[in-house]
Amino acid sequence: MSLADQALSYVRAISPYQPGKPITELAREMGIPVDSIVKLASNENPLGMSPKARAAVEKAISGIERYPDQFDLIARVAERAGVAENQVVLGNGSNDVLDLIARVFLAPGRSAVFAQHAFAVYPLATLSTGAELIATPAKNYGHDLAAMRAAIRPDTRIVWIANPNNPTGNFLPYVEVRAFLESVPKEVVVVLDEAYNEYIPAAEHVDTAAWLREFPNLVVCRTFSKIYGLAGLRVGYALASAEVADLMNRVRQPFNVNNLALAGALAALDDGEFLQASYELNRAGMAQIVAALERLKLEYIPSYGNFVTFRAGDGAAVNQKLLKQGVIVRPIGGYGLPEWLRVTIGTERENARFIEALEKAL
Repeated sequence: MSLADQALSYVRAISPYQPGKPITELAREMGIPVDSIVKLASNENPLGMSPKARAAVEKAISGIERYPDQFDLIARVAERAGVAENQVVLGNGSNDVLDLIARVFLAPGRSAVFAQHAFAVYPLATLSTGAELIATPAKNYGHDLAAMRAAIRPDTRIVWIANPNNPTGNFLPYVEVRAFLESVPKEVVVVLDEAYNEYIPAAEHVDTAAWLREFPNLVVCRTFSKIYGLAGLRVGYALASAEVADLMNRVRQPFNVNNLALAGALAALDDGEFLQASYELNRAGMAQIVAALERLKLEYIPSYGNFVTFRAGDGAAVNQKLLKQGVIVRPIGGYGLPEWLRVTIGTERENARFIEALEKAL
């Protein structure tokens, strides 16, 4: 008997998360120079990080010997969101926040509901607690809220919703999400994952943080990894009722967000010019890639994020051909979509490089 046999059975059954292929890994595998590789696989901001955030991070290095103090970032996030400071929980990326929620509310004998083709961390967070995962069939590759409501059982404690959804990009109209919240039993926590919240057009945007006053079983999760360009610093946050936030903080690791991440996130929040530039670049890049997909007669899913998912036929084979050309996108066979690939919106030059490589790959 191996030592692994002593591990919890539900932990042994988990399939590890597969991140996008790093540039350095492809360079080693294919012998391609690092500076000639285009990575459009992990929904990172092609503009990098905010200049204000960079300056703040560089300044924060001088205090790196001190343990972190989350106070300033929590206060700023609370002010922006219109909630009390005791309703904000910081995480080492939003994945950390999702895990905290699962640790508070899930255990063997309990269940959580999520949608087919939704973010892979929801199954990981659920199964790591020994809880049962209930997957509902997708509707047009996105969430079917009616099916998710019907799937809730007496032992269900969490419903995971990504809006917009990753990896498909689908967007649920807020009126539907609110109606779902109104229908869910009050003892069921609804986690609204808004990692791509800032990419939603202003005309369609609703302040979901304001819903916390009406729905104490709602938890809203957001991140600095996407439009803010701080993926490598790992900082995200949850907005919740004071009661739920307190429970999450009880299982949160002390100092789970480091000094550099705290400084960068705080500065990034106040760089509206960078945020607008990132939004506009994404809109232009989305139009550029969608136009190419339509010209190539490839089916795609309309996206509200900073990526677009398209049907490539044999997704694995096309992906391999792209890799040989030094272009990294995201195969999503693990999400039950083996014919599809997800491409992150890059700069105009990076998008053009992808389009040229895709034409050759097809």
